[in-house]
Amino acid sequence: MGRVGAALARLVVRLLALLLVCQAGLAITSSSSFGSDITLLYNNDLNVNEQSTHHGALLLSTPHLHPDASRACAALGETLLPVNKTFFATDLVHLLQYQVFQKHFPPTQQFWVAGSGPFCQIVDAKGAVSLSLTCLRELPVLCSQSAGFQAPAQPGTSLTVKSQDLTIVGFRDQTTFKFYGIPYADPPGRWEYPTVYTGNRTIDARNYAPACFGSGLNPSSEDCLHLNIWTPFIPSPDTKTRLKAVMFWIHGGAFTGGSGSQSLYDGGALASRGDVVVVGIDYRLSTLGFLALDDGKTNGNYGLADQVAALDWVREHVAGFGGDKDRITIFGQSAGAASVRALMGSPKAMGKYAAAVPMSNLAGANYATTYSLYYTIPEEVSLVANPIISAANCSDASDVLGCLRALDVDTLLRLETVARYLVVDGTYIVHPQLPVDGSGEVANVHTMMGFMRDDGAGFIGYPTSGNLTEALIAASLNTSIADNALFPEPSGPNVTLNVYNVTAGATTDVEFRCLDEATAFSVVTHELFKSVWFYEFNRSYEPPGHDPNWPTCEPPVTPEHPFGDTSAEYFKCHSGELYYVFASLPVNLPYRDDQDLPFTQRIVDIWSSFARTFNPNPDPGFLAARGFTSTAQQLAAQPKWEPVTKANLHGKPVQQLQWESVMVPFGQQEQCDFLGFPLTYYG
Repeated sequence: MGRVGAALARLVVRLLALLLVCQAGLAITSSSSFGSDITLLYNNDLNVNEQSTHHGALLLSTPHLHPDASRACAALGETLLPVNKTFFATDLVHLLQYQVFQKHFPPTQQFWVAGSGPFCQIVDAKGAVSLSLTCLRELPVLCSQSAGFQAPAQPGTSLTVKSQDLTIVGFRDQTTFKFYGIPYADPPGRWEYPTVYTGNRTIDARNYAPACFGSGLNPSSEDCLHLNIWTPFIPSPDTKTRLKAVMFWIHGGAFTGGSGSQSLYDGGALASRGDVVVVGIDYRLSTLGFLALDDGKTNGNYGLADQVAALDWVREHVAGFGGDKDRITIFGQSAGAASVRALMGSPKAMGKYAAAVPMSNLAGANYATTYSLYYTIPEEVSLVANPIISAANCSDASDVLGCLRALDVDTLLRLETVARYLVVDGTYIVHPQLPVDGSGEVANVHTMMGFMRDDGAGFIGYPTSGNLTEALIAASLNTSIADNALFPEPSGPNVTLNVYNVTAGATTDVEFRCLDEATAFSVVTHELFKSVWFYEFNRSYEPPGHDPNWPTCEPPVTPEHPFGDTSAEYFKCHSGELYYVFASLPVNLPYRDDQDLPFTQRIVDIWSSFARTFNPNPDPGFLAARGFTSTAQQLAAQPKWEPVTKANLHGKPVQQLQWESVMVPFGQQEQCDFLGFPLTYYG
């Protein structure tokens, strides 16, 4: 299918979606239907094996008379909340106490629930049910919530959000309101920067949109600038109060793959338990997203420009989904972390977010170099663009850009060379690296950053012999590491594993640890960020397919631990934190022990606490109100996470995230000195 045919097909799909929305008409409700905001109450313990045993409720905070309350619930396809003594005494009481904790209601507040026979009933914020002496009272309303866990959209669970002149149709499942595939920019021309969305003003956002070419997902398209939103709260159109912190996710994938629609990054659990709005975006990848030419106009960084355009859209519209544009945290992992780092120095992005979380940012030597040290356009042209032009048979074309634009996308992305580099274009990126030494402007925001203990293990091959020098050469590491007391080689019976311990550790140092630590050291020394919190992840659950040297990133299986003994040694590899941060472990994977679930709860509570308060230590009052006793007990039994400050730079500024987390010094400092990346690397 040619470009015209593809464009026509996309237009037909959009028109059909619009027709479906129009046909649904009044069957799809909105908060304006009954003049109240809507909060999806769900006490999310993140246990995917027991989701079906939990209940939820919908809270309409605007007071209604009892007959109006019943009609409002009916407009949502629900009834007044039936009285269930077990649910009311356990989950509901914490859900209502949290509303009190937020000062949304006084401690004495009462709510309409389903009646008993001819009598109206109320429940108070402590879960106590009683008959109401009169039905002619105005009270907030609790409705049933019948949508199932990860249930697809149904007419009865659909609702619309209005933001300015946009009407966006989403739906709810058991945990959150969901809006998928929202276009945040017009379909982009190939190697043109994104432009403001001018398409249909009614958007059906009940299914994921095609991902960007290169994502590895099907379907994929060049018309891929979409985002997804998960939120526990839809405000009333008349009042955008009680807005929640926003977590803006930028996926990784080497700038050549991945998508914000991957199940690994499903934001429902994080939004639900963390009480935040989660946004996941797609951006152009590979040569479509990062090609730069020396023609003075094709300046690269299109994928990064897409991220800024998505951020602009979120700032413009997220209030309609319950989000606070002044409390946006941008966070990303791997190439997503590189994106966060680039945005922290981008004039186009600074001032548009309040906090940043680069997770496992690549910086230093070998493969990691270009993620934090950017090419000039002439360097990128020499290294990447010219080989692409030659392989595409466009070298002799009078219009090289036109020749490339005429190329079939599959052919373009299957060339031996693809573009995946950020470049200094003078607009989106203006420095060769983030100026953490104070030599240029950076975003003065709250920052939480860190890496996996063995982040580099998956970026090298597994040794083929017990010869350490050969393995160091194969991993592009300094051969003087061999027989060096700073990099001791274990003496276990598996000689290749002994060698791999050394090469994986040194690769982690030169590609992650050393310069991430040096970044924190420098920005604190130069007082560039509002706060800095640093971590090292020392527990992991590797997503299938993310371990090229399987099973090195898996805990060893024993008869006592058929799913892996996490107390034994294993490599804590790249991407091993993602199941914890998103609580997205699929139902077909097991909890390996009795720590996986409570550790997931703790990490979600930490990440969302940082988004809400810019402090990763959850408020004990928040945990108590929500009934998150597991996290409260775990955190009470271990040292508090302290920020990196000038006073502790040479002390213990790092939180080692593990079952019993501790504060530790910046690691491997002697090794980093030897490798040429000391703490003072940035000055």
